[in-house]
Amino acid sequence: MRGRAAVAALFVALAASGSLPARAGLFDDDEARRAILDLRKQLEASNEQARARQGEQMTQMSAQLDQLKRSLLDLNSAIDAQRADNAKLRGQIEQLTRDVAEVQRKQTDLQAGVDERIRKVEPQKVSVDGKEFSVDPEEKRGYDDALASFRKGEFDRAAVGFGGLLKRFPTSGYRVSSLFWLGNAQYAKRDYKEAIASFRSLVTSAPDSPRAPEALLAIANCQAELKDAKSARKTIDELVKAYPGSEAAQAGKERLASLK
Repeated sequence: MRGRAAVAALFVALAASGSLPARAGLFDDDEARRAILDLRKQLEASNEQARARQGEQMTQMSAQLDQLKRSLLDLNSAIDAQRADNAKLRGQIEQLTRDVAEVQRKQTDLQAGVDERIRKVEPQKVSVDGKEFSVDPEEKRGYDDALASFRKGEFDRAAVGFGGLLKRFPTSGYRVSSLFWLGNAQYAKRDYKEAIASFRSLVTSAPDSPRAPEALLAIANCQAELKDAKSARKTIDELVKAYPGSEAAQAGKERLASLK
């Protein structure tokens, strides 16, 4: 039924277009078959062309899809590479931060060491017997150690300390005080002659020192211990004349009464 309807429709179309003679009313069977075959060929050709175009489109779409997949893979690879680079960079930054912190710590330690060394060699201001002066740190350490030994009753060690200080630093601001305590250490050791020499050096080099009157009285005491009363009285006379208002002069006057 469908075939006949198609043929009839074809006949109508051909008649309308003038392809058939006006005198012919209908195609015979051979002509109808040829028309159907031609129509089939045209349809198959059209279908073939459609399939070809569809194939080309599918090929193009497949190629585009493959390209898109490659692009996505490339993009993912680039993202992975960027992530790796970022991780590496973070690691480098963290290491750099640690390195900087270590450098800063070492710099701080170095600066502290430099400051400590400077403190060890930088002159320091001290005040002894009302006199202020600057001394070398080692010089101060030597004086303090010797004085500490004297106060502990270690007179031998104190005498060595003060004697060594005077030799190493002959112009030290500690000179007068060192002579005074050296003489006292020698007196405590009963080295009276050495003590007299130390006290006399103090009086001669620093007659204006507040220790000078005490040094003269100490000389008189050493002379008394040596049974040299004459020299002791002479020294006390010198003390009273040179420092009449001093406590040492008053003590010297009282000491005269015991001298024979």
